[in-house]
Amino acid sequence: MLTAVVGINWGDEGKGRMVDLFSSEYKVVVRYQGGNNAGHTVVNDRGKFILNLLPSGILSPDTVNVMGPGMVIDLEHLTNEIKALTEKGIEITPRNLKISDRATICMPYHKLQDGLEEDRLGDKKYGSTRRGIAPVYADKYMKKTLRMGQLLHPEYMREQLEGIVEWKNLTLQKGYGHEGISADEMFEWLEKYGAHFKDYICDTTLLLHDEIEAGKDVMFEAQLGALRDIDFGIYPYTSSSSTIAAYAPVGAGVPGKKLDRVVGIMKAYSSCVGEGPFTCEFFGEEAEKLRAAGGEYGAATGRPRRVGGFDVVASRYGVMMQGATELALTKLDVLSCFDKIPVCTAYEIDGEKVYSFPTGERLNRAKPVYEYFDGFGGADISTCRTFDSLPKAAQDYVRYVEDAVGCRISYVSVGAKRDEYIKMD
Repeated sequence: MLTAVVGINWGDEGKGRMVDLFSSEYKVVVRYQGGNNAGHTVVNDRGKFILNLLPSGILSPDTVNVMGPGMVIDLEHLTNEIKALTEKGIEITPRNLKISDRATICMPYHKLQDGLEEDRLGDKKYGSTRRGIAPVYADKYMKKTLRMGQLLHPEYMREQLEGIVEWKNLTLQKGYGHEGISADEMFEWLEKYGAHFKDYICDTTLLLHDEIEAGKDVMFEAQLGALRDIDFGIYPYTSSSSTIAAYAPVGAGVPGKKLDRVVGIMKAYSSCVGEGPFTCEFFGEEAEKLRAAGGEYGAATGRPRRVGGFDVVASRYGVMMQGATELALTKLDVLSCFDKIPVCTAYEIDGEKVYSFPTGERLNRAKPVYEYFDGFGGADISTCRTFDSLPKAAQDYVRYVEDAVGCRISYVSVGAKRDEYIKMD
């Protein structure tokens, strides 16, 4: 079974929590795109963990975790992430973590350039996390990056690095008016943070091919959601990689394989970190109420997330883009804070009701059309373990969402802990 777990909306849907739940069923978990610009928060019987680069399966002791060739890896961040997990008793060794020799290294100068560009844009900024993601992906497609496998061949890597630094200084010095970077300092950084990972680096394409041919179940874990996809998201306020399930085999390094199952993750309401159009957004007291109830602060940045009611238009589009075969609805318990639950059922653009997700300038002009559903009476539903045990209003809400987006809901999360969920019949 080859399964992709993906986000339906703007990211932050709770993918890490669901991957952690599923991971015991899979022998291999693969991250196939992105870098440390988003985080997965996982709460289980071993504690609370925030993962930025590592696959969420790293918390399951018998799972092999793969960082695929579609990823961009900040070695310093990965070092610190592993250290933090190790201090909490999580064992991470070359046995349970494999890093693709084709994965791209995110260098300090990528983070520097990211910050300089956001500062230059000012009020027109894209909402970058300033972690170098856009510059490193841009350089990748210009064929001016280093890959993880080159850490095994430092002499060749040093030669290539010098040429890249000379080229990069043209942008930093003559473009941004910033002081240049030193090839010596960059090489020292690579040696300091890269040496530890030499035993982790391998041909993960061959590894995954062999595991799949042997009949092993593999899970492909996405970062962010469909609306942050570089091609199909709210461009230019997107990530710089492909977040959709169809890219999973490519970014994982096994492009000839086909997915059997796509589990789309979406919240029972909407949240969004960063800039860009967010039609269903709440403001003021209503936003603070929902943000506080849901603990809506970015796992990677700590930034307050923008929040709003469930967005049928955006979610239906996300389900279509991801090709979801089933859904997991997370944070249903948070909606207990509402007497009446707001749902964005359509957009209004230039006086016309719109039910399909628009792009470009039309999306910028969209206004939400809200309908209100009965609340759960303030009930604590975190102890519910069957659908029938939910309050009727909660059951009705789940069934409405399922029908509205056109895809079966298989799981409903009713709390943050690993066992606080309902598996639907």
